[in-house]
Amino acid sequence: MSIFGASATSLSLLVLLLATLFQLSYGDVGTCAAYSAPYLPTACYGNSSSQFPSSNMFAAAGEGIWDNGAACGRQYLVRCISAAVPRTCLPDQMVQVRIVDRAQTSRSRPSSDGATIVLATPAFGTIADPSAPLINVEFQQV
Repeated sequence: MSIFGASATSLSLLVLLLATLFQLSYGDVGTCAAYSAPYLPTACYGNSSSQFPSSNMFAAAGEGIWDNGAACGRQYLVRCISAAVPRTCLPDQMVQVRIVDRAQTSRSRPSSDGATIVLATPAFGTIADPSAPLINVEFQQV
């Protein structure tokens, strides 16, 4: 077998392995913080309380997904994947949230600045220990 044949085979295996790994990922990866009341007014819908889903599963968009306000109303599936403190994530839990605010201008400050997405307290508690200031999440727009 020539050196070129081994190299081509190795490259093919590497490409196959990377393709498999990318299929296992369900979305983007970022950081997540929590915020609590007061939730009004919001950057998306002002003082209208009708903007909040009855489930109280809503969020504020961090600058990475804010998209000049286009994030308003978008829905995301969010799953905790890791945190600085072991066993912070609740296993096999995912939450669907609706973006109603911008994290940078929200009335209530996030538990950690610079997060990709900031979940309302009830939503955050669905996927992680509510006392955690920041978690790593996988999220996907639905």
